[in-house]
Amino acid sequence: MPLFHLLCLLALPPLLAACNADNPHHQEDAAAPGVTDDAIHLASSLALTGHASYLGVQTLRGALSYIHHINDSGGVHGRRIQLTAVDDGYDPPRCLANTQRFLIEGDVFALFSYVGTPTTMRVLPLVEEARIPLVGMFTGANGLREPFNRYVFNVRASYYQETKAAVRHLVRDLGLTRIAVFYQYDAYGFDGLTGTEIALRELGLAPVARGSYVRGTTKVEDGLRRILAADAQAVVMVGTYEPSARFIRLAEQAGLRAVFHCLSFTGAEELARLLGNAPVNPVTMSQVVPPPRAKETPDLLTAAADYVQLLHRYFPDETPNTIGLEGYVNARILVEGLRRAGRDLTRESFMRALESLRDYPLGGSTYVSFSPESRQGMNQVYFTRLHDGQFELIRDFREVHPLPGPAPEAGQDPLPDPGGAVGPDNGSGPDSASSVPAPAPSPTPGSAEARS
Repeated sequence: MPLFHLLCLLALPPLLAACNADNPHHQEDAAAPGVTDDAIHLASSLALTGHASYLGVQTLRGALSYIHHINDSGGVHGRRIQLTAVDDGYDPPRCLANTQRFLIEGDVFALFSYVGTPTTMRVLPLVEEARIPLVGMFTGANGLREPFNRYVFNVRASYYQETKAAVRHLVRDLGLTRIAVFYQYDAYGFDGLTGTEIALRELGLAPVARGSYVRGTTKVEDGLRRILAADAQAVVMVGTYEPSARFIRLAEQAGLRAVFHCLSFTGAEELARLLGNAPVNPVTMSQVVPPPRAKETPDLLTAAADYVQLLHRYFPDETPNTIGLEGYVNARILVEGLRRAGRDLTRESFMRALESLRDYPLGGSTYVSFSPESRQGMNQVYFTRLHDGQFELIRDFREVHPLPGPAPEAGQDPLPDPGGAVGPDNGSGPDSASSVPAPAPSPTPGSAEARS
C-alpha cells in the first residue's frame, strides 16, 4: 500500500472524532454527507466473489430490485438512491479497508446491506467514530445488538432467536437430547455456538460435542469426527453452504442418523442445489423471512410478491430466494426512513425517522418496529425442510424425525485422513473445553416465532 494511503488510514479515527461534535444530536448538517439536490449516496461492502458470493450477490440484487423501482418512480423527495457496492470476499480486513475508503474518499450518507458477522463486526468502531447509520445487514450477530448502538439498525431476527427456537423444537417436539454444534471458527460461528449453548442450558442440557472448520475452507473432517464419536441425534450447523453440504454428505456416508439444522445465513437455495435429493436424514433450516413462492407466504409476508415481480423486472435471469427477499425488505425499510426524514435530509433526521417506525406493515403478519431504545425491526423465525431439492415451510415440526439406525461403532473411523489438523481444528484448538468462547448475555425474552 502506498505510504500516503497508509497514513490516511491511520489518521482516520482522530480525524473522524475531530469532525464530530461532542454530542451526536448536534450533527444537523446543513449539507449532509452524501446528499445532493438530486441524489443520496450509500455504500456497501459485501461478498461478491469467493466462497460466500452467493449470499452477497443475492442480498444486493434483492435490495437493488426495490431501489431501482424507487429510482424509476422518481426517487425519494426528488433524489435518486445511488448505491456503491464493493466486494470484500467475506474477508474482515477487506471489509474494514473498503469502509475506510468509503469514509475517507467517498461522500457517503449511510452504510447499507453489509453481509456477514466477522466482516460487519469489524467495522463497528468506524461506524461509531463517523456517526454514520449502518442499516439492513445480512447477519443476526448478537454483537450488533448488545451493547446498544444507536447507529446500527438491524431489520432481521438474531441468531440467538434462531437457535433458541430451533433447540426448543428439537428437544420439545422431537424429544432429542443429544445435540451437537458444528460451527465456523469465527465471530459468526461463535455467535451460533453460544446461542445454542444458552438455549440448551435453559432446558437443562449442553452440547454433546462441538466441531468446527476454518472460514473459507471445506475441511470439515476433524469437526465431524468429534460429532460422530458423540452419537449425536441432531446437529445445529452454523456455517455457509459449501462446508455445510460437505459435512452432511460425509456424515451420512459415515452412518450418522440425525437431524441437521442450519441457520439462515447458510444460504438455503445454494445448499439445496449442492445437496439435491441426496440426504436421507432431515435437513432443516431456520429463516427470518418465508420462502418467496411458498403458498403460505402471502399470509405471512405479502411484500414477497412485490419482490418476485421486481426481481423479474430488473434481474430476469434470477430465481427468487429467501436471501434476496431479505435484501428487498432491508431496502423497503431504508427507503421508508428516507421518506419520513423529508427533503431536509441529515443523518440524524434519518435515524429519528427510522425510530418512528411502529408496526410498519409489510403485509400479512409481518410488521417492522424501531424506537430510540430498540434497533431490531423484526423478530419472526420460520422453519423449513429440504424436500425434493428445495426448502419448504414446516407445518408441524413433530413430523421431522431422524432415521432410526446405529451410529458408527466406537473406534471406527469411516472418514479419509485429511492429512492432519488444519488451523485451529486440533486437540488444542477451538473444540477443546478450555477454548470454547464464554457465553454471551441471554437473548431478549419474548422473541417471536412465526409458524405456518
